[in-house]
Amino acid sequence: MNHKIDLACIIDDDKLYVKMLSRLLDIKKLCKEFLVFENGSEAFSYFKGVFEQPEEDKIPQVILLDLNMPVMDGWQFLDEFVKIKSKLKRPMTLYVVSSSINPEDIQRAKAFEEVSDYWIKPISLGELEEMFQQV
Repeated sequence: MNHKIDLACIIDDDKLYVKMLSRLLDIKKLCKEFLVFENGSEAFSYFKGVFEQPEEDKIPQVILLDLNMPVMDGWQFLDEFVKIKSKLKRPMTLYVVSSSINPEDIQRAKAFEEVSDYWIKPISLGELEEMFQQV
């Protein structure tokens, strides 16, 4: 099967959710490969390194970002990510995927130009497919 997405990225500390999401990505063949980071700090370190030595095949086309994580949460990640994103040459779609239904969180996330949309957990298979088709 010819994948539309080569590389995706999940930034989330919920191991069970990540396992389920990973399984769905595999089963539906929504991407060739995916990266998983347990917090924003791990993800930011990866992106900073890739952006300093631009290697297009190591830059995800889709990022699924949780907001509530230890070490560096999704908000802190977004604050840092916007500072380095200008170095990016490959198109990227970033979705915030959170269990928060707080309208303030949704509005705040959508205020970031880098955030394509806000999705509420748990994500269904149909919603996941929709995300990847929009890219």
